[in-house]
Amino acid sequence: MRRVLKDLKIMLLANLWLVPVIAALVGAVFYFVAPPPPMHASMATGAAGGNYRLFAEKLKAELAKQGFELSLVPSAGSRDNLERLLAARPEVQIALVQSGLEHQLDAVERGRLQSLGAVYQEPLWLFYREGIALDRIADLRPLRLALGRPGSGTRAASEAILAANAIVAPDYPAGWQSLGGNQAASALIAGELDAAFFVGPAENPRVQRLAAEPHLRLANFRRAAAYEARLPFFKRVTIDEGLLNLARNSPPQTTITLSPMATLVVNQDFHPGLVPLLLEASREVMKNGSLLDPAGTFPSAAPRTFELSADAAHYYSNGLPLLQRFLPFRIASLADRYIILLIPLIVVLVPLLKAVGPLYRWRIRARIYRWYKYLREIDRQLDAGTLPERLGSEIERLEQLQDELAKVEVPLSYSNELYELHMHLRYVIERLQTLQRRRATQAGTLG
Repeated sequence: MRRVLKDLKIMLLANLWLVPVIAALVGAVFYFVAPPPPMHASMATGAAGGNYRLFAEKLKAELAKQGFELSLVPSAGSRDNLERLLAARPEVQIALVQSGLEHQLDAVERGRLQSLGAVYQEPLWLFYREGIALDRIADLRPLRLALGRPGSGTRAASEAILAANAIVAPDYPAGWQSLGGNQAASALIAGELDAAFFVGPAENPRVQRLAAEPHLRLANFRRAAAYEARLPFFKRVTIDEGLLNLARNSPPQTTITLSPMATLVVNQDFHPGLVPLLLEASREVMKNGSLLDPAGTFPSAAPRTFELSADAAHYYSNGLPLLQRFLPFRIASLADRYIILLIPLIVVLVPLLKAVGPLYRWRIRARIYRWYKYLREIDRQLDAGTLPERLGSEIERLEQLQDELAKVEVPLSYSNELYELHMHLRYVIERLQTLQRRRATQAGTLG
């Protein structure tokens, strides 16, 4: 057992050079590996109590299950969200943005943002008071109309519809107002407005409140196909009879409206490694669907607004990365990065480890063979008859070498070569001693 431990010690000492080499390779892995994704981000959500805020709160709760912190930043709406994403020093990395607003940006600004896909439909609702004849958008001109707050998704959608009918901002009638949200809903119910645009899911409390009012009607966009052709960010949505309120049978007949999409948009500060985590959490939030969105429909890569993130495209094609299906996000993301870099490390280590055996044998034999250099030199001098006169000093030197050789340690498997060296050294010493005696005899005879 002692011998085995001794041989192991010799082997380890002979291969100590591997320690700095492997340490350097491992250090390179840790130096060049991409840092793990942060476990926090900030999201612009819209006004408190709004649809975006409600979705973001659910998303935050879902992400918290993975230990991810999502900070919610209130804003004035979709347009304000875009401005926050494009700020010189953005305080947010992700925001909910209504589809269609991308057309309000120039090419450079659009290039700085990416889409992660749509997360739900947010239809455009045009409610008007009973008794008003409303057949086409042009019939809104003489009415007291709420367009939505400036910078809001409602305002962007209503202006797009009006512009498609050749009605643009400078020509808006005096009775049209920049009201939105609960303020516009209350004014419409109170009779202070004749009609108002709203944007939001069918379950939205504001939409439900308006649908329950007996004196309000929901406009039917019978030319929805024409709008859809000209404004591709709108999709035709069918509101079946009674969908909004069964008790009051609202709407009283099947009605057509148009719907933009609530989309997740990120800027250049958003870490791409977070994309699968965010989309999977969004899928969990929307897994049961809604009144208008069947279960499992969202998130969705369509419609294309900003350029779709490559990581989002991979998620829609392949689902979650393999490790994230079985491991917590933080562990899986770290493993993904190190596995990728460990592959070239292994490629380097395999031939390196294969060289250990030959190098080990060479180093052990070098302990033995370096003594042969001196022996060979003496042997040549003996054969050539040029050995120095001081044979005694040479013999003394070889005997010292013999003592040193007795202290050399080699593994048991190399002992035969060590013993052969002992024999050869003893042989050379004896030859020198024989020559020394012969010369002494000759010197005595001559004397």
